[in-house]
Amino acid sequence: MDIARCHFVSFAGPSLEPPMQYSPLALACVMPLLSTLAMADVTLQPKAGAPLEGLSLSQMEAFTIGSLSYQTPLTIATGLGPAFNKGGCMSCHANPLGGWGAIAVTRFGMDEKGEFVDIPELGGSLLQAEAISQACREVIPPEATVTATRITNSSLAFGMIEAIPDASISTNEDPTDSNLDGISGRVHWVLPLEATAGSPLRAGRFGWKAQVATVLTFSGDASRNEMGLTNRLVPTETAPNGDELLLSQCDSVADPEDFADVNGKHFIDRVTDFQRYLGPPPQTPKSGMSGESVFNAAGCASCHIASWTTANSKGLESALRNKTIRPYSDFLLHDMGTLGDGVQQGDATEQEFRTPTLWNLRSRDPMLHNGTAAGGLFADRVSSAILAHGPFGEGAASAAAFEALSASDKSSLITFLDSLGRAEFDFDGDGVRDLEDFTLLRSYAGTSTNPNLPGAVGDVDQNGIVNAIDAMAFVGAIENFEDPTRDCNSNGIADLVDIFNGTMPDADGDGRGDNCPTPCVGDFNSDGTVDASDLATLLNAWGTAGGDLNADATTDAADLAVLLNGWGSCT
Repeated sequence: MDIARCHFVSFAGPSLEPPMQYSPLALACVMPLLSTLAMADVTLQPKAGAPLEGLSLSQMEAFTIGSLSYQTPLTIATGLGPAFNKGGCMSCHANPLGGWGAIAVTRFGMDEKGEFVDIPELGGSLLQAEAISQACREVIPPEATVTATRITNSSLAFGMIEAIPDASISTNEDPTDSNLDGISGRVHWVLPLEATAGSPLRAGRFGWKAQVATVLTFSGDASRNEMGLTNRLVPTETAPNGDELLLSQCDSVADPEDFADVNGKHFIDRVTDFQRYLGPPPQTPKSGMSGESVFNAAGCASCHIASWTTANSKGLESALRNKTIRPYSDFLLHDMGTLGDGVQQGDATEQEFRTPTLWNLRSRDPMLHNGTAAGGLFADRVSSAILAHGPFGEGAASAAAFEALSASDKSSLITFLDSLGRAEFDFDGDGVRDLEDFTLLRSYAGTSTNPNLPGAVGDVDQNGIVNAIDAMAFVGAIENFEDPTRDCNSNGIADLVDIFNGTMPDADGDGRGDNCPTPCVGDFNSDGTVDASDLATLLNAWGTAGGDLNADATTDAADLAVLLNGWGSCT
């Protein structure tokens, strides 16, 4: 039996158990298919922004509640300001939720004989650009001779990164470049805000200067400095431009402003839960691409180390413990020469930056700490970012090596980087697996592929052929489609699969067999009529995806128009 062209049964959710009844036609394929399926890895990688796999029910609840806190803007009454940059976490970490951002913040200070000096008495070094009133707004003081712009980093899989042992990070440091490879990364040893007396320093791993070692510190620091929310870790406000009298006039909420909810958790704990349990973004094809060899040969992997294993500590959640992740960073500080921002932070010098993670790079726009690699095509952005590593500093040799690559090798390297964050089946790269991707999946049906060919995006089990096993996985992955498991000819096979196999015509490419009855769009209660009951369902789902009829993932006036257009009997 040719599995590449064989039917398969529809399924719902993660279960691969067959339904109790099959047509004789389906039975001829079901058993060998299930046998092949049992030996295949058809597990889809979660999309960027999804929670960690393997969370317990209580951890999943913590992630969900934390997500709501992450998305809810603060108000003056709940502690916003008086000076701040944004009112909520999502404003900066939005691509996806918890990921990269395009928001820029400003650092300022003074240059004294080539050394950066903070100006705390004037509100340095972070400018809070917004305020609850005009009088409380900060400005860059005229005394500042150094300013720098920084773009929001990603918070994806922060719990995984925190779980990397300090010793593993320090193993890669070489502060004196003893091996003469031009790379002299070093650990930024820091003390977490939540540390108790006598606690050891930890290896920093978050922030542009690796100035933060734990997710909780990140949450506490960002809450106060970016939103003005004082909390148990940072309990006092920063006065606007250092003016304590102005602070007393602007701020009427007692410190610390973060308070415990009915379950005893503070805001900083809730957003920590969310960031801690965010999963790693996908890499497609997950078996890797030849461009990674070019990446390594150019010296990029000297700093952007691909693979890490989290600690195998008994006290660590099982979803985080002893897991292999691929963030592509060494989490060390490196001298970046002219790419440095001129700001000293902790033990990190003016020219030093922590190696940023590359996972989910394909969605990052803008790139670089200052956002100068922005807009246009991904290839243009990433090329600009790589070339900016030269001509001085530890990245200079890699920038030169990239520039000297042949057109073919350069394309191969960029294609590999474009795989970092791509979801399986997302052929067109728009972040949504929909009918457009299904059309492309069909075009590769039965064809041989390898990780370096476009068809590999749909070869989930990486067996070298796009076949029915992959199509079955697509049925469970398609988004913004009304009923992926629909079986209008009642043959025990999902219509999408029949279409994929060529046994059901679909001339207009709408994912609905040409001989299937027109669906009753808007008939939420499936009674054959679009009426007041369905209208009530749509209105109750307003602003969510629950009443979406035009596949844009929200319920709004456009969906109302669709429902009203189909008003009446569907028969």
